[in-house]
Amino acid sequence: MVLVLFETPAGHALFKVLDDSKLANADDIHTHFATADLAAQNVKLTAFSKFENTASALEAATALVEGTISKSLKKMLKAELVDAKVADQLVVADPKLATAVSKKMGINVMPVNATVNELFRGIRSQLSALIQGLNPKDMSNMALGLSHSLSRYKLKFSPDKVDTMIVQAVGLLDDLDKELNTYAMRVKEWYGWHFPEMAKIIVDNVAYAKVVTTMGFRTACSSTDLSTVLPEELIESLRDAAEISMGTEISDEDLFNIRALCDQVIHLHSYRQQLFAYLGARMNAIAPNLTALVGELVGARLIAHAGSLMTLAKYPASTVQILGAEKALFRALKTKKDTPKYGLLFHAGVVGQAQGKNKGKIARVLATKAALSIRVDALSENATPSAQLGFEARALVEKRLRELESRGAGRVSGTGYGKKQAKFEKPQQAQRAYNPASDFTPAAGKQQKRKFDETEEPAEKAEEEVQAKRAKTEEGESAADAAGKKEKKEKKEKKEKKEKKDKKSKKE
Repeated sequence: MVLVLFETPAGHALFKVLDDSKLANADDIHTHFATADLAAQNVKLTAFSKFENTASALEAATALVEGTISKSLKKMLKAELVDAKVADQLVVADPKLATAVSKKMGINVMPVNATVNELFRGIRSQLSALIQGLNPKDMSNMALGLSHSLSRYKLKFSPDKVDTMIVQAVGLLDDLDKELNTYAMRVKEWYGWHFPEMAKIIVDNVAYAKVVTTMGFRTACSSTDLSTVLPEELIESLRDAAEISMGTEISDEDLFNIRALCDQVIHLHSYRQQLFAYLGARMNAIAPNLTALVGELVGARLIAHAGSLMTLAKYPASTVQILGAEKALFRALKTKKDTPKYGLLFHAGVVGQAQGKNKGKIARVLATKAALSIRVDALSENATPSAQLGFEARALVEKRLRELESRGAGRVSGTGYGKKQAKFEKPQQAQRAYNPASDFTPAAGKQQKRKFDETEEPAEKAEEEVQAKRAKTEEGESAADAAGKKEKKEKKEKKEKKEKKDKKSKKE
Protein backbone atom coordinates (compact mmCIF):
# COMPACT_ATOMS: atom_id res chain seq x y z
CA MET A 1 0.00 0.00 0.00
CA VAL A 2 0.96 3.62 -0.50
CA LEU A 3 0.54 6.42 2.05
CA VAL A 4 0.56 10.10 1.08
CA LEU A 5 1.86 12.87 3.40
CA PHE A 6 0.05 16.11 2.56
CA GLU A 7 0.80 19.49 4.20
CA THR A 8 -2.04 22.00 4.71
CA PRO A 9 -2.21 25.38 6.52
CA ALA A 10 -4.32 23.68 9.20
CA GLY A 11 -2.03 20.68 9.82
CA HIS A 12 -0.46 17.52 8.38
CA ALA A 13 -2.71 14.95 6.71
CA LEU A 14 -1.94 11.30 5.95
CA PHE A 15 -3.90 9.69 3.09
CA LYS A 16 -3.99 6.07 2.02
CA VAL A 17 -4.21 5.12 -1.65
CA LEU A 18 -6.88 2.39 -1.94
CA ASP A 19 -5.84 1.04 -5.36
CA ASP A 20 -2.14 1.14 -6.25
CA SER A 21 -2.76 -0.04 -9.81
CA LYS A 22 -4.30 3.32 -10.70
CA LEU A 23 -0.90 4.96 -10.16
CA ALA A 24 0.70 2.99 -12.99
CA ASN A 25 0.03 5.64 -15.63
CA ALA A 26 0.73 9.25 -14.59
CA ASP A 27 -1.34 10.68 -17.48
CA ASP A 28 -4.56 8.98 -16.25
CA ILE A 29 -4.35 9.97 -12.56
CA HIS A 30 -6.24 13.23 -13.01
CA THR A 31 -9.28 11.30 -14.26
CA HIS A 32 -9.55 9.51 -10.90
CA PHE A 33 -9.89 12.89 -9.11
CA ALA A 34 -12.32 14.57 -11.51
CA THR A 35 -15.08 14.63 -8.86
CA ALA A 36 -15.24 14.38 -5.09
CA ASP A 37 -16.86 10.90 -5.27
CA LEU A 38 -14.08 9.56 -7.53
CA ALA A 39 -11.44 11.03 -5.20
CA ALA A 40 -13.08 9.36 -2.16
CA GLN A 41 -12.99 6.03 -3.99
CA ASN A 42 -9.23 6.31 -4.61
CA VAL A 43 -7.77 7.86 -1.42
CA LYS A 44 -8.84 7.85 2.22
CA LEU A 45 -7.80 10.06 5.15
CA THR A 46 -6.16 7.93 7.86
CA ALA A 47 -4.67 10.58 10.18
CA PHE A 48 -4.67 14.36 10.62
CA SER A 49 -2.37 16.34 12.97
CA LYS A 50 -3.78 19.81 13.56
CA PHE A 51 -1.55 22.77 14.38
CA GLU A 52 -2.11 24.09 17.90
CA ASN A 53 -1.49 27.76 17.05
CA THR A 54 0.08 30.06 14.49
CA ALA A 55 3.56 29.62 16.00
CA SER A 56 3.46 25.85 15.50
CA ALA A 57 2.17 26.32 11.94
CA LEU A 58 5.03 28.76 11.25
CA GLU A 59 7.56 26.34 12.71
CA ALA A 60 6.28 23.51 10.50
CA ALA A 61 6.24 25.71 7.37
CA THR A 62 9.78 26.97 8.07
CA ALA A 63 11.04 23.41 8.56
CA LEU A 64 9.34 22.38 5.32
CA VAL A 65 11.01 25.23 3.41
CA GLU A 66 14.40 24.25 4.82
CA GLY A 67 13.84 20.55 4.09
CA THR A 68 13.88 19.40 7.73
CA ILE A 69 11.38 17.52 9.92
CA SER A 70 9.40 19.64 12.38
CA LYS A 71 8.45 18.42 15.85
CA SER A 72 4.75 18.01 15.03
CA LEU A 73 5.51 16.07 11.83
CA LYS A 74 8.01 13.83 13.60
CA LYS A 75 5.51 13.06 16.34
CA MET A 76 2.81 12.18 13.81
CA LEU A 77 5.02 9.93 11.65
CA LYS A 78 6.36 8.13 14.72
CA ALA A 79 2.88 7.45 16.03
CA GLU A 80 1.30 6.42 12.73
CA LEU A 81 4.15 4.57 10.99
CA VAL A 82 7.15 3.79 13.19
CA ASP A 83 5.38 2.70 16.36
CA ALA A 84 2.61 0.96 14.41
CA LYS A 85 5.29 -0.84 12.38
CA VAL A 86 3.59 0.00 9.09
CA ALA A 87 5.67 -1.16 6.10
CA ASP A 88 3.71 0.83 3.52
CA GLN A 89 5.56 3.15 1.15
CA LEU A 90 5.31 6.87 1.94
CA VAL A 91 4.88 9.57 -0.72
CA VAL A 92 6.32 13.06 0.05
CA ALA A 93 6.17 16.03 -2.33
CA ASP A 94 9.43 17.75 -1.33
CA PRO A 95 12.63 15.86 -2.28
CA LYS A 96 14.66 17.31 0.63
CA LEU A 97 11.97 16.37 3.16
CA ALA A 98 11.71 12.90 1.61
CA THR A 99 15.45 12.37 2.07
CA ALA A 100 15.30 13.58 5.69
CA VAL A 101 12.36 11.28 6.53
CA SER A 102 14.07 8.30 4.93
CA LYS A 103 17.40 8.81 6.70
CA LYS A 104 16.31 9.94 10.17
CA MET A 105 13.18 7.81 10.66
CA GLY A 106 13.95 4.79 8.47
CA ILE A 107 10.68 5.00 6.51
CA ASN A 108 10.46 3.69 2.97
CA VAL A 109 9.86 6.81 0.83
CA MET A 110 8.88 6.75 -2.85
CA PRO A 111 11.13 8.87 -5.12
CA VAL A 112 9.58 12.09 -6.37
CA ASN A 113 8.50 11.70 -10.01
CA ALA A 114 5.67 12.65 -12.38
CA THR A 115 3.29 10.14 -10.76
CA VAL A 116 3.82 11.70 -7.33
CA ASN A 117 3.23 15.21 -8.69
CA GLU A 118 -0.03 14.19 -10.40
CA LEU A 119 -1.22 12.42 -7.24
CA PHE A 120 -0.64 15.54 -5.11
CA ARG A 121 -2.34 17.70 -7.74
CA GLY A 122 -5.42 15.48 -7.63
CA ILE A 123 -5.60 15.48 -3.81
CA ARG A 124 -5.20 19.27 -3.71
CA SER A 125 -8.09 19.75 -6.12
CA GLN A 126 -10.50 17.77 -3.87
CA LEU A 127 -8.96 18.60 -0.48
CA SER A 128 -12.11 20.10 1.09
CA ALA A 129 -14.09 16.94 0.24
CA LEU A 130 -11.43 14.53 1.47
CA ILE A 131 -10.98 16.25 4.86
CA GLN A 132 -14.33 16.54 6.60
CA GLY A 133 -15.09 19.72 8.53
CA LEU A 134 -12.54 21.84 6.67
CA ASN A 135 -14.19 24.93 5.17
CA PRO A 136 -12.49 26.23 1.95
CA LYS A 137 -12.89 29.83 3.16
CA ASP A 138 -11.25 29.07 6.50
CA MET A 139 -8.48 27.23 4.66
CA SER A 140 -7.86 30.30 2.49
CA ASN A 141 -7.68 32.60 5.55
CA MET A 142 -5.28 30.23 7.30
CA ALA A 143 -3.06 30.07 4.19
CA LEU A 144 -2.99 33.87 3.99
CA GLY A 145 -2.07 34.28 7.66
CA LEU A 146 0.61 31.60 7.43
CA SER A 147 2.14 33.17 4.33
CA HIS A 148 2.34 36.56 6.09
CA SER A 149 3.97 34.99 9.15
CA LEU A 150 6.44 33.10 6.97
CA SER A 151 7.33 36.27 5.05
CA ARG A 152 7.97 38.19 8.28
CA TYR A 153 10.11 35.34 9.56
CA LYS A 154 12.20 35.30 6.38
CA LEU A 155 12.73 39.05 6.44
CA LYS A 156 13.65 39.04 10.15
CA PHE A 157 12.56 42.66 10.27
CA SER A 158 14.64 44.99 12.43
CA PRO A 159 14.52 48.78 11.93
CA ASP A 160 18.14 49.16 13.07
CA LYS A 161 19.50 46.62 10.58
CA VAL A 162 17.79 47.68 7.35
CA ASP A 163 20.56 48.54 4.90
CA THR A 164 18.03 49.54 2.23
CA MET A 165 17.91 52.98 3.85
CA ILE A 166 21.66 53.36 3.29
CA VAL A 167 21.36 52.39 -0.38
CA GLN A 168 18.58 54.92 -0.96
CA ALA A 169 20.30 57.67 1.05
CA VAL A 170 23.64 57.44 -0.75
CA GLY A 171 21.85 57.35 -4.11
CA LEU A 172 19.91 60.49 -3.20
CA LEU A 173 23.13 62.12 -2.00
CA ASP A 174 24.73 61.61 -5.40
CA ASP A 175 21.65 63.01 -7.14
CA LEU A 176 21.70 66.07 -4.88
CA ASP A 177 25.35 66.74 -5.71
CA LYS A 178 24.55 66.69 -9.43
CA GLU A 179 21.55 68.97 -9.03
CA LEU A 180 23.48 71.39 -6.82
CA ASN A 181 26.27 71.68 -9.37
CA THR A 182 23.77 72.24 -12.18
CA TYR A 183 21.82 74.91 -10.27
CA ALA A 184 24.98 76.69 -9.09
CA MET A 185 26.37 76.87 -12.62
CA ARG A 186 23.05 78.31 -13.81
CA VAL A 187 23.09 80.94 -11.06
CA LYS A 188 26.64 82.06 -11.93
CA GLU A 189 25.87 82.18 -15.64
CA TRP A 190 22.60 84.06 -15.11
CA TYR A 191 23.81 86.61 -12.56
CA GLY A 192 27.12 86.89 -14.41
CA TRP A 193 25.46 89.07 -17.02
CA HIS A 194 24.91 91.66 -14.29
CA PHE A 195 28.07 91.17 -12.22
CA PRO A 196 30.61 88.98 -14.13
CA GLU A 197 33.58 89.80 -11.83
CA MET A 198 31.86 88.24 -8.81
CA ALA A 199 32.39 84.64 -10.05
CA LYS A 200 36.20 85.00 -9.81
CA ILE A 201 36.08 86.52 -6.33
CA ILE A 202 33.60 84.07 -4.73
CA VAL A 203 34.35 80.47 -5.70
CA ASP A 204 32.04 78.65 -3.28
CA ASN A 205 28.62 77.98 -4.82
CA VAL A 206 26.57 78.36 -1.65
CA ALA A 207 28.34 81.56 -0.64
CA TYR A 208 27.73 82.93 -4.14
CA ALA A 209 23.99 82.18 -3.85
CA LYS A 210 23.82 83.74 -0.37
CA VAL A 211 25.55 86.93 -1.57
CA VAL A 212 23.14 87.27 -4.50
CA THR A 213 20.16 86.75 -2.20
CA THR A 214 21.44 89.29 0.34
CA MET A 215 22.86 91.93 -2.01
CA GLY A 216 20.57 91.92 -5.02
CA PHE A 217 21.82 94.52 -7.50
CA ARG A 218 25.56 95.18 -7.60
CA THR A 219 24.97 98.86 -6.91
CA ALA A 220 23.80 97.89 -3.40
CA CYS A 221 27.06 96.12 -2.62
CA SER A 222 28.61 99.04 -0.74
CA SER A 223 25.55 99.53 1.47
CA THR A 224 24.84 95.83 2.18
CA ASP A 225 26.19 94.07 5.27
CA LEU A 226 27.84 90.84 4.04
CA SER A 227 29.80 90.05 7.19
CA THR A 228 27.61 87.01 7.95
CA VAL A 229 28.32 85.52 4.53
CA LEU A 230 31.89 86.49 3.54
CA PRO A 231 35.16 87.33 5.31
CA GLU A 232 36.31 90.95 5.44
CA GLU A 233 38.98 90.71 2.71
CA LEU A 234 36.50 89.25 0.20
CA ILE A 235 33.96 91.93 1.02
CA GLU A 236 36.46 94.68 0.17
CA SER A 237 37.43 92.96 -3.09
CA LEU A 238 33.76 92.52 -4.01
CA ARG A 239 32.96 96.19 -3.38
CA ASP A 240 35.91 97.36 -5.44
CA ALA A 241 34.85 95.14 -8.32
CA ALA A 242 31.23 96.31 -8.09
CA GLU A 243 32.27 99.94 -8.68
CA ILE A 244 34.09 99.17 -11.94
CA SER A 245 31.94 96.24 -13.13
CA MET A 246 31.29 95.91 -16.86
CA GLY A 247 28.05 93.93 -16.43
CA THR A 248 24.74 94.85 -17.99
CA GLU A 249 21.70 96.12 -16.14
CA ILE A 250 18.84 93.76 -15.18
CA SER A 251 15.25 94.41 -14.15
CA ASP A 252 13.54 93.69 -10.83
CA GLU A 253 11.72 90.72 -12.38
CA ASP A 254 15.04 89.23 -13.50
CA LEU A 255 16.47 89.62 -10.02
CA PHE A 256 13.37 88.02 -8.49
CA ASN A 257 13.81 84.86 -10.55
CA ILE A 258 17.56 84.74 -9.90
CA ARG A 259 16.92 85.01 -6.16
CA ALA A 260 14.36 82.20 -6.36
CA LEU A 261 17.00 79.96 -7.95
CA CYS A 262 19.52 80.96 -5.29
CA ASP A 263 17.00 80.00 -2.59
CA GLN A 264 16.75 76.57 -4.18
CA VAL A 265 20.54 76.17 -4.08
CA ILE A 266 20.68 77.16 -0.40
CA HIS A 267 17.78 74.87 0.49
CA LEU A 268 19.27 71.88 -1.36
CA HIS A 269 22.63 72.44 0.33
CA SER A 270 21.07 72.48 3.79
CA TYR A 271 19.08 69.33 2.98
CA ARG A 272 22.25 67.64 1.71
CA GLN A 273 23.98 68.36 5.02
CA GLN A 274 21.00 66.90 6.88
CA LEU A 275 20.99 63.81 4.65
CA PHE A 276 24.74 63.31 5.13
CA ALA A 277 24.29 63.41 8.91
CA TYR A 278 21.45 60.87 8.63
CA LEU A 279 23.63 58.63 6.46
CA GLY A 280 26.46 58.79 8.99
CA ALA A 281 24.10 57.85 11.82
CA ARG A 282 22.68 54.89 9.86
CA MET A 283 26.16 53.67 8.93
CA ASN A 284 27.31 53.83 12.54
CA ALA A 285 24.27 51.77 13.55
CA ILE A 286 24.43 49.14 10.79
CA ALA A 287 28.13 48.90 9.87
CA PRO A 288 30.20 50.61 12.60
CA ASN A 289 33.42 48.72 11.88
CA LEU A 290 33.30 49.47 8.15
CA THR A 291 32.53 53.13 8.92
CA ALA A 292 35.49 53.39 11.30
CA LEU A 293 37.79 51.87 8.68
CA VAL A 294 36.87 53.63 5.41
CA GLY A 295 34.38 56.34 6.40
CA GLU A 296 30.62 56.52 6.13
CA LEU A 297 30.47 57.72 2.50
CA VAL A 298 32.83 55.10 1.05
CA GLY A 299 31.23 52.38 3.18
CA ALA A 300 27.75 53.38 2.01
CA ARG A 301 28.88 53.32 -1.62
CA LEU A 302 30.30 49.81 -1.16
CA ILE A 303 27.00 48.59 0.33
CA ALA A 304 24.98 50.29 -2.41
CA HIS A 305 27.19 48.84 -5.14
CA ALA A 306 26.85 45.31 -3.75
CA GLY A 307 23.10 45.68 -3.11
CA SER A 308 23.07 44.85 0.60
CA LEU A 309 25.39 44.40 3.54
CA MET A 310 24.93 40.61 3.52
CA THR A 311 25.82 40.40 -0.18
CA LEU A 312 28.90 42.54 0.44
CA ALA A 313 29.93 40.24 3.30
CA LYS A 314 30.03 37.29 0.88
CA TYR A 315 32.60 39.00 -1.34
CA PRO A 316 36.27 38.11 -0.91
CA ALA A 317 38.84 40.83 -0.23
CA SER A 318 40.02 40.78 -3.86
CA THR A 319 36.51 41.66 -5.04
CA VAL A 320 36.09 44.39 -2.41
CA GLN A 321 39.37 45.93 -3.58
CA ILE A 322 38.24 46.48 -7.19
CA LEU A 323 34.54 46.98 -6.49
CA GLY A 324 33.42 49.88 -8.68
CA ALA A 325 36.12 49.35 -11.34
CA GLU A 326 34.45 46.49 -13.23
CA LYS A 327 34.67 48.20 -16.62
CA ALA A 328 38.38 48.84 -16.23
CA LEU A 329 38.91 45.24 -15.08
CA PHE A 330 37.19 43.67 -18.09
CA ARG A 331 38.88 46.13 -20.44
CA ALA A 332 42.27 45.15 -19.01
CA LEU A 333 41.48 41.46 -19.32
CA LYS A 334 40.35 41.93 -22.91
CA THR A 335 43.40 43.94 -23.94
CA LYS A 336 45.79 41.85 -21.78
CA LYS A 337 47.01 44.85 -19.81
CA ASP A 338 47.44 45.49 -16.08
CA THR A 339 44.25 45.12 -14.03
CA PRO A 340 43.08 47.99 -11.79
CA LYS A 341 44.41 48.08 -8.24
CA TYR A 342 41.45 49.82 -6.60
CA GLY A 343 37.86 50.86 -7.19
CA LEU A 344 35.66 52.68 -4.68
CA LEU A 345 38.38 52.25 -2.04
CA PHE A 346 40.43 54.88 -3.89
CA HIS A 347 38.29 57.55 -2.15
CA ALA A 348 39.14 56.24 1.33
CA GLY A 349 41.28 58.56 3.42
CA VAL A 350 44.05 56.02 4.00
CA VAL A 351 44.50 55.37 0.28
CA GLY A 352 44.50 59.10 -0.42
CA GLN A 353 47.36 59.63 2.04
CA ALA A 354 49.59 57.10 0.26
CA GLN A 355 51.96 58.02 -2.53
CA GLY A 356 51.24 56.89 -6.07
CA LYS A 357 53.50 53.84 -5.95
CA ASN A 358 52.03 52.68 -2.61
CA LYS A 359 48.33 53.22 -3.35
CA GLY A 360 47.86 49.71 -4.75
CA LYS A 361 49.53 48.05 -1.75
CA ILE A 362 47.52 50.08 0.75
CA ALA A 363 44.30 49.37 -1.18
CA ARG A 364 45.01 45.64 -0.95
CA VAL A 365 45.66 45.82 2.81
CA LEU A 366 42.59 48.02 3.31
CA ALA A 367 40.38 45.62 1.32
CA THR A 368 41.52 42.70 3.49
CA LYS A 369 40.65 44.52 6.70
CA ALA A 370 37.42 45.85 5.19
CA ALA A 371 36.26 42.32 4.29
CA LEU A 372 36.73 41.24 7.93
CA SER A 373 34.94 44.34 9.25
CA ILE A 374 32.00 43.84 6.88
CA ARG A 375 31.53 40.23 7.99
CA VAL A 376 31.59 41.22 11.65
CA ASP A 377 28.97 43.93 11.00
CA ALA A 378 26.73 41.66 8.92
CA LEU A 379 26.95 38.43 10.93
CA SER A 380 27.33 39.70 14.48
CA GLU A 381 24.74 38.42 16.92
CA ASN A 382 24.63 41.76 18.74
CA ALA A 383 22.04 44.23 17.54
CA THR A 384 24.63 47.04 17.73
CA PRO A 385 28.11 45.59 17.19
CA SER A 386 31.09 47.46 18.57
CA ALA A 387 33.40 49.43 16.29
CA GLN A 388 36.55 48.29 18.10
CA LEU A 389 37.61 45.96 15.29
CA GLY A 390 37.31 48.77 12.75
CA PHE A 391 39.50 51.15 14.76
CA GLU A 392 42.12 48.45 15.33
CA ALA A 393 42.14 47.58 11.63
CA ARG A 394 42.53 51.25 10.70
CA ALA A 395 45.50 51.56 13.07
CA LEU A 396 47.14 48.54 11.41
CA VAL A 397 46.58 49.95 7.93
CA GLU A 398 48.06 53.31 8.94
CA LYS A 399 51.04 51.50 10.48
CA ARG A 400 51.57 49.62 7.23
CA LEU A 401 51.37 52.93 5.35
CA ARG A 402 54.06 54.46 7.55
CA GLU A 403 56.29 51.44 6.95
CA LEU A 404 55.94 51.76 3.19
CA GLU A 405 56.54 55.49 3.24
CA SER A 406 59.60 55.16 5.49
CA ARG A 407 61.32 52.87 3.01
CA GLY A 408 61.48 55.73 0.55
CA ALA A 409 62.21 55.57 -3.11
CA GLY A 410 65.57 53.78 -2.68
CA ARG A 411 64.25 50.25 -2.98
CA VAL A 412 64.89 48.57 -6.30
CA SER A 413 63.24 45.29 -7.23
CA GLY A 414 65.52 42.35 -6.42
CA THR A 415 68.15 44.37 -4.53
CA GLY A 416 66.66 44.35 -1.03
CA TYR A 417 65.18 47.09 1.10
CA GLY A 418 66.76 50.53 1.08
CA LYS A 419 69.62 49.65 -1.28
CA LYS A 420 70.29 51.86 -4.26
CA GLN A 421 71.57 50.60 -7.54
CA ALA A 422 75.18 51.64 -8.19
CA LYS A 423 75.59 54.40 -10.74
CA PHE A 424 77.31 53.38 -13.97
CA GLU A 425 80.71 54.95 -14.37
CA LYS A 426 82.72 54.85 -17.59
CA PRO A 427 86.10 53.15 -17.10
CA GLN A 428 88.96 55.61 -17.30
CA GLN A 429 91.51 55.07 -20.08
CA ALA A 430 95.24 55.81 -19.70
CA GLN A 431 96.22 59.13 -21.24
CA ARG A 432 98.53 58.84 -24.23
CA ALA A 433 101.78 60.84 -24.19
CA TYR A 434 102.69 63.06 -27.14
CA ASN A 435 105.36 61.51 -29.41
CA PRO A 436 107.10 64.22 -31.48
CA ALA A 437 109.04 61.62 -33.48
CA SER A 438 105.88 60.56 -35.29
CA ASP A 439 105.47 63.97 -36.95
CA PHE A 440 106.55 64.39 -40.65
CA THR A 441 108.26 67.61 -41.71
CA PRO A 442 109.12 68.17 -45.45
CA ALA A 443 112.67 69.16 -46.29
CA ALA A 444 113.29 72.86 -46.69
CA GLY A 445 114.18 74.13 -50.15
CA LYS A 446 112.67 74.79 -53.57
CA GLN A 447 109.29 73.14 -54.05
CA GLN A 448 108.81 71.22 -57.28
CA LYS A 449 105.96 72.24 -59.56
CA ARG A 450 103.46 69.68 -60.78
CA LYS A 451 103.67 68.80 -64.39
CA PHE A 452 100.63 69.66 -66.48
CA ASP A 453 100.71 66.34 -68.35
CA GLU A 454 100.56 64.35 -65.11
CA THR A 455 97.39 65.99 -63.71
CA GLU A 456 95.21 68.28 -65.85
CA GLU A 457 95.58 66.58 -69.23
CA PRO A 458 94.25 63.13 -68.22
CA ALA A 459 91.32 64.73 -66.44
CA GLU A 460 90.37 66.79 -69.50
CA LYS A 461 90.63 63.75 -71.77
CA ALA A 462 88.37 61.71 -69.50
CA GLU A 463 85.77 64.47 -69.49
CA GLU A 464 85.83 64.72 -73.29
CA GLU A 465 85.32 60.97 -73.62
CA VAL A 466 82.27 61.06 -71.31
CA GLN A 467 80.69 63.90 -73.31
CA ALA A 468 81.32 62.06 -76.59
CA LYS A 469 79.59 58.95 -75.25
CA ARG A 470 76.60 61.01 -74.15
CA ALA A 471 76.31 62.60 -77.57
CA LYS A 472 76.41 59.22 -79.31
CA THR A 473 73.71 57.78 -77.06
CA GLU A 474 71.51 60.84 -77.60
CA GLU A 475 71.97 60.58 -81.37
CA GLY A 476 71.14 56.86 -81.27
CA GLU A 477 68.02 57.53 -79.23
CA SER A 478 66.86 60.34 -81.56
CA ALA A 479 67.44 58.14 -84.62
CA ALA A 480 65.51 55.27 -83.06
CA ASP A 481 62.64 57.61 -82.18
CA ALA A 482 62.54 58.98 -85.74
CA ALA A 483 62.53 55.47 -87.24
CA GLY A 484 59.73 54.41 -84.90
CA LYS A 485 57.61 57.45 -85.82
CA LYS A 486 58.13 56.85 -89.52
CA GLU A 487 57.13 53.20 -89.20
CA LYS A 488 53.94 54.09 -87.30
CA LYS A 489 53.04 56.66 -89.97
CA GLU A 490 53.46 54.10 -92.76
CA LYS A 491 51.28 51.55 -90.95
CA LYS A 492 48.59 54.14 -90.44
CA GLU A 493 48.57 55.11 -94.13
CA LYS A 494 48.37 51.47 -95.23
CA LYS A 495 45.45 50.90 -92.87
CA GLU A 496 43.56 53.91 -94.24
CA LYS A 497 44.10 52.78 -97.85
CA LYS A 498 42.81 49.31 -97.00
CA GLU A 499 39.67 50.71 -95.36
CA LYS A 500 38.94 52.86 -98.45
CA LYS A 501 39.25 49.82 -100.76
CA ASP A 502 36.87 47.82 -98.51
CA LYS A 503 34.27 50.58 -98.62
CA LYS A 504 34.45 50.77 -102.45
CA SER A 505 34.08 47.01 -102.79
CA LYS A 506 30.99 47.06 -100.51
CA LYS A 507 29.36 49.83 -102.60
CA GLU A 508 29.89 47.95 -105.86
